[in-house]
Amino acid sequence: MTALQFGRDGRVVAFIDIGTNSVRLLVVRLNPNHSYTVLTRQKQQVRLGEGEFEDDEIREEAIGRLVMVCKKFHDLAITYNAEEFVSVATSAMREASNQHAVLHLLRQEAQLDVRVISGQEEARLIYLGIASGTHLEDRTAFFIDIGGGSTEVAVGGEKNYRHLHSFRLGSIRLAGQYLEGDRNGPVTPGQYRKIQDHVRDAIIRSVSKLKKEKIDCAIGSSGTILNLTEIAQKTLPQYASPGEPVLSHPELRRVIHLLSSLPLDQRKKVPGINPERADIIIPGAAILDVFMKELGIPTIATTTRGLQDGLLVDYLSRMDMFPLLGELSPRQRSVLQLGRSCGINESHARTVTALVLELFDSAMGLSLHSYGAKERELLEYATFLHDIGSFISYTNHHAHSYYIIRNSELLGFNEQEISFMANIARFHRKKAPRKNNPVMDELDNRERETLRVLATFVRFGETLDRSHTALIQHVRFSAVDDECVHLEVIARGDCQLEIWGIESEKKAFEKIFGKILVFEIIDSRTGG
Repeated sequence: MTALQFGRDGRVVAFIDIGTNSVRLLVVRLNPNHSYTVLTRQKQQVRLGEGEFEDDEIREEAIGRLVMVCKKFHDLAITYNAEEFVSVATSAMREASNQHAVLHLLRQEAQLDVRVISGQEEARLIYLGIASGTHLEDRTAFFIDIGGGSTEVAVGGEKNYRHLHSFRLGSIRLAGQYLEGDRNGPVTPGQYRKIQDHVRDAIIRSVSKLKKEKIDCAIGSSGTILNLTEIAQKTLPQYASPGEPVLSHPELRRVIHLLSSLPLDQRKKVPGINPERADIIIPGAAILDVFMKELGIPTIATTTRGLQDGLLVDYLSRMDMFPLLGELSPRQRSVLQLGRSCGINESHARTVTALVLELFDSAMGLSLHSYGAKERELLEYATFLHDIGSFISYTNHHAHSYYIIRNSELLGFNEQEISFMANIARFHRKKAPRKNNPVMDELDNRERETLRVLATFVRFGETLDRSHTALIQHVRFSAVDDECVHLEVIARGDCQLEIWGIESEKKAFEKIFGKILVFEIIDSRTGG
């Protein structure tokens, strides 16, 4: 991998995941500055495993659908100038007696050399894909992905897994086994219990091991779990987490009861459901139901990340020129990745960030504010990205910064945190935030007050590197009394531009903190 050559515009790689239910495509440009840009994501249902699990042979019609979709995805990737294809197949292909014939056809017709991966490898890649984009800190998570032919689970933290398991349990497989008689009618309680019993028997030995782990949270990554959560959001009047992709076990049970009571034609019309999943979603829900019950999992969060993202992470981890995956947390990686993909001035961003954090820490030491580690972390990331809007245009780049951050897929952050960081970046220049500013309507009252304080530090940090030459080496609030706050600025050489900048921000500072700002410039070369 390290021998790969990058052109001026980088290298484009396509990742293809051939699942039992769907085929997914991810096309990514690997940039020379050690970032990457997602060019397209595509998904197409092919039902590769439909009917297969009776005799372990993929049906001709399914092969036809698979080849057609793979050809289209290959051609689409070529339009993005893809130079390399990384293609894998999972449950349906690994169990197929006609696997070699299908793989040969894909080579001939779609120019794809597909690697069939084991269940353990599938679980590892899914873990990589989810954990690399999830803010876990010291928590241990249970990860689950319910596919058409198999279910993969993992237990681990942000950087390492402790358990990987793959089960021959999937929505298409179980539908074929237990609902084949009448897929058009409701699912009876007896049918549902049989599915539950089957799942329980299949996972019993692994569950006994997993029960020994202290699981702090659970994350589901499959289309089945995402769709069940969407149905709960749109059908349950007392849904507990409005706006958040979280599903509780009682909510899951209520959704299962609703779906099972309906014949297929009415099930397809349930608000939030993907009609293409209506005939297989109940067996998939039963798998999640049993796992949550057996492991005592009260709620499960959902994510769109999965195997495809794991393929990308695994690919990048093998390349010396992509150090973003090293010791950085998912949050740090995603912020750095976004900044570099938009070509920020990284030297200026780091200089301003260091100054802003010195202001925050020294102000906290003097009890000028009562904010802690959470606010400090968001302040650090927002400051690093504050000029990202220049990627669109320098004119009004603070507004562009807000737009880019607010609409980017920043991994490891929730919507509220992304919104808060976007607003910090928006107010790093021009008008300072005011309490009743309508542009802050998405923030609550406490967040607005916090924003006014933190944006003040960012505005100081930005003006202290106004010349982009790192003339200011350190800054700190050194003392506070009933009337004044004293600020020490340690500089190397003449910094008149920066002094003017401090003067321009004094009034806003004094309004927020209720004290007069007194500052002193100390020349690091002379000590005065």
